[in-house]
Amino acid sequence: MLKNYFKIAFRNLWRHRVFSFINIMGLTVGMTACLLIFLYVRFELSYDTFHPKADRIYRMVTDLKTPSETIHPSGPAWAVGPHLQFDLPEVEAFTRVNYDNLLVRKGDIKFNETGTIWADSAFFSIFNFPLLKGDVRTALVQPFSIVLSETAAKKYFGKQDPMGQTLLVTGEGKPALVTGVMKDMPENTLIKSDVVMSITTITQKFWKGLDDEWGSYGALTYVLLKPGTYAQTLQKKLPAFLEKWNGKEMRSSQMFPTLLLEPLKDVYLKSTRDDSKGNMMNVYVFSIIALFILVIACINFINLTTARASERAKEVGIRKVAGAVRSQLARQFIGESVIICLIAFLLTLGFSSLLLSSFNQLAGKIISTGIFSNISLLFLLLGIALIIGLLAGIYPAFILSAFKPIMVLKGRFATGAKGSILRKSLVITQFAISTALIIGTIIVYSQMKFMRSRDLGFNKDQVLVVETNGDNKRETLQKLVANLPNVKSTTLSGSVPGGGHQGAYSQVENAKGDLQIANLDLYFVDFDYIPLYDIKMAAGRPFDRTYKTDSNNAMILNEAAVKILGYSSPAQAIGRRFKQWGHEGQIIGVIKDFNYHSLQSPIKPLTMRMEWDRFRLLSVKVNPTNVQTTITAIEKLFRTTIPNRPFSYYFMDEFFDRQYRSEERFGRLFLNFAALAIFISCLGLLGLASYSTMQRTREIGIRKVMGASVSNIINLLSKEFLKLVIISFFIAAPVAWYFMNKWLLDFAYRTSISWWIFAAAGTLAVLIALLTISLQAFKAAIANPVKSLRTE
Repeated sequence: MLKNYFKIAFRNLWRHRVFSFINIMGLTVGMTACLLIFLYVRFELSYDTFHPKADRIYRMVTDLKTPSETIHPSGPAWAVGPHLQFDLPEVEAFTRVNYDNLLVRKGDIKFNETGTIWADSAFFSIFNFPLLKGDVRTALVQPFSIVLSETAAKKYFGKQDPMGQTLLVTGEGKPALVTGVMKDMPENTLIKSDVVMSITTITQKFWKGLDDEWGSYGALTYVLLKPGTYAQTLQKKLPAFLEKWNGKEMRSSQMFPTLLLEPLKDVYLKSTRDDSKGNMMNVYVFSIIALFILVIACINFINLTTARASERAKEVGIRKVAGAVRSQLARQFIGESVIICLIAFLLTLGFSSLLLSSFNQLAGKIISTGIFSNISLLFLLLGIALIIGLLAGIYPAFILSAFKPIMVLKGRFATGAKGSILRKSLVITQFAISTALIIGTIIVYSQMKFMRSRDLGFNKDQVLVVETNGDNKRETLQKLVANLPNVKSTTLSGSVPGGGHQGAYSQVENAKGDLQIANLDLYFVDFDYIPLYDIKMAAGRPFDRTYKTDSNNAMILNEAAVKILGYSSPAQAIGRRFKQWGHEGQIIGVIKDFNYHSLQSPIKPLTMRMEWDRFRLLSVKVNPTNVQTTITAIEKLFRTTIPNRPFSYYFMDEFFDRQYRSEERFGRLFLNFAALAIFISCLGLLGLASYSTMQRTREIGIRKVMGASVSNIINLLSKEFLKLVIISFFIAAPVAWYFMNKWLLDFAYRTSISWWIFAAAGTLAVLIALLTISLQAFKAAIANPVKSLRTE
C-alpha cells in the first residue's frame, strides 16, 4: 500500500510538471531565504553568549549628571574597578577593558595594532578566550605583559614559539614580554582583539595613580558576580559605594555619576552606549521578513495544491467505487503534499550551502561556516516543511475524500465558493506582504540617499589622513608634505569628523555670567583645521597665528554648546571665560554645527582647543589629479621622517562613510529578501493564473467565437487578480508606514515618508502582478477557439 502511495504521488507530480515545478521551487526559495535569515538572526543573538559565566557577567556603565545635561559614557571612572571588591562582597572579580592603537615591532616587522586591548589580570578568568599557551591567572599581572592571538603570533614570530620572547611597543620601543597565546577571538563577540596587554602597564608605568582617579572616564568595566548573587542586590549598593569613595569630589565638581549594570548578553543589541554595534530593530525586521517569506511560500503551496484538488475529483470517485475508504484517501493526499515539501527541504539544503558564502559577504561577517553547523535550525526547518505539507494536504484529504462518488462521476462536482474565497484571501495576504516589503525597500533606500546627500557642515572630499600616532617628528613631516606640488593645505589634529573625540570636564561662562560645569566633547586642532575642512564660522574668528594667546588660552565652541550655555545668539558667547583641563582663557569664535558623528546621532556640544602634544593625525588636502603619485610622495617622506612606524592612511570621505556600512548592509539584505518575497508571490500568482485560465478554457473559446478581441480576453482574465492586488495595497500601506516610521526613529536625522513612496509601491505591485498574469492571459487569448471547443 505504501509503495502504491509513492507511485501515485510521483506519477501525479510528473503529469503536472509545471504546477509541480512552481510549487516546489516557490517553497524551496522561501525556505532557503528563511533559513539564511534564521542563521543571521541567530548569529546576532549569539554575541557573547558562549562564555560559560555569561549569566554572571555584567558591564558597568555610567550616567553622568552635570548642571547642563546627563552624559552617557560607556564606562565608569577608572577607580571604580579596583575599589569594587573592598566594599562589595557580591563581586567575585572585575576587569577593565580599554581599547587603543598600539605600535608593535619585532625587527623589521611593524604594525599599528588597531583595537589593542589593555585589560586587568582577571580578563581571561572572566571571559572564555582560551589560552593555548600561558597561565590565565598570571598572563596579565605584570606591567608590559602581552598576550597574542594565534594570528598575531604567526605574524610576528612565524613558526617560532613566542613564549618568553619580547616585542617593542609604543613609539618609544618599550620591551613587552609575551606571556600567552590565545585562540583567535570568535566573530560573535564585542570584546575582540589580536593583542591584549596588561593594564598595569598604564596604571603603574604610564599614568601612576590612575587606579584612584574618580574623575577620569573611558575604560569599560566588567564585573563577575558570585554564584547566586542578584544584580539588583549589587545595584542597590552602588550609590553608597560612590558616596563613600567619591562623594566629596562629586559635590565639588558638580558631576554626579550613577552606576548601572548591563547583562553581558544584552550589550551588543540592547545597550544604548557608543560601542554597541548591533541593532535590535534590524533583528526584529529580519525576523518578520523571514516569517513573511515563509508565509508567502506556504500560501503559494496551499493555494496551488487546493486549486488543483478539483482536478482529482473523478480520481476520488473511481477509487471510492473500487473500495477505498476515506482514511486511505486522506493519507494519500497528505502523503503527496508532505513528499513535495520534503523534496523542497532537500533542495533548500543544497541551495543554502551554495549561497552561504555569498550571504556571508552580503552580511559583512561570517555568520556561519556551514549550514550543518546549526543542526537545531535544520530540524526546525524540517518540522516547518512537514507542517506545511500537512496543512496543504488537509483540504484535498478531508474535503474531496468526503464527496459522494456517484455525484462526482456524473460531473456534478464543483469547487464551490469556499475554495475560491480561501484562495482569494491567501492571494491578498501574500501581495499585502509583498507590497509592504516594496514600501519598506523604498523607504530604506530613501533614508540611505538622504544620509549620503545631506550637508554635513564640513568638506570631506580629497582629504587624505595620515596616522602619526603623535610621533615627535610629526610637525617636521607636516612641513615637508605641505611643500609637495599637489598638496593644497595640511593640518594636525587629535581627531577628524567621525573619528572619535575627547570628553572634557569643562567650566564655561554662561549667559548669567556663571562658570557652568559641563562635560563637553573636545577636538584638539591647529590653526589650519577649520579652513581645511571648510567649517563655517557662526560668530567670532578661527584660530590665528597672529594671536599668541590662541595656542593656549583660546577656545572655539559650536552652536550646540552655545545653546546649552543659555545664549540667544552665537555672538553673545564671544569673549566669555572658560576653564578646561588646566587651561584658562576666552572664547574667540563659534562654528556652525557640523555632523562630527554619523546622522544616527544628534549634533552634541563641541569645543576646540590647541594642545600640540595631543596631535596625532595629519590631514592633507590634495588635488584630484595624480592622487596616487601624491600618496607615493607622502609615503616616501613618512618613511624617511618617521622610520619606526608603519605608514597608514585613509581618505576622509571613505572613512566617514564607514559609519553607514551597517545601514548599507541592512539595505542590501532588505532589498534582496524583499525581491525574493515578490518573486515567490509572482510564482504563486503565475500558477493560479495558469490554473484559472485552464478552468475557463471553454468560456474563452465561446467568447472568442462570439467576437471577443484579444484585449477583451486579457482584461477578463486579469481584472480579477488585479482587484486582489489593489485590495492588498490598501491593507499593506498603513502597516508598512507604522513599522518603517518606527525604524526611522533610530536616526537623529531622517527622511520623511512621502505620499509618492506609497504611490510608487502600489504602481509597482500592480505592474508586477499584471506582467505575471498577462503572459498566461495572452496565451489563452490567442489560442484557437476550435481546439478549445472540440471536446465539448
